[in-house]
Amino acid sequence: MAKIQSVDEYLAGFEGAAAERMAGLRALSRATAPDAAEEIRWNQPAYIHPSGTILFTFSGHRAHANMVFTPSTLEAFRPELTGRRTGKGSVQLPYAEPLPAELLERMIRHRVAEHEDDGVLWM
Repeated sequence: MAKIQSVDEYLAGFEGAAAERMAGLRALSRATAPDAAEEIRWNQPAYIHPSGTILFTFSGHRAHANMVFTPSTLEAFRPELTGRRTGKGSVQLPYAEPLPAELLERMIRHRVAEHEDDGVLWM
């Protein structure tokens, strides 16, 4: 896999429902964490706090997108994630389902606060 140089380049690699989901995640990320820098880390979009700490990432796959937070952020929202596939810090977002924008906004805000208020770093 070639090294992706920008988020625009990353997003250009998707079509259809996947492209719509990726664009939606980018817009949500920018609106909810406007002070975060948008960079490519691990060949996927990452949002970086002004302090240099990664806040969260997202990635696209065959049938779903993943949004990845710290495990502590995921745990804080565990009751609301019932029925969703999750990983260490990830939440799967199937393309065939509506984007849970309000939940993701709250998760992003929580992640920013846990870093700024409690010093929680990236995994």
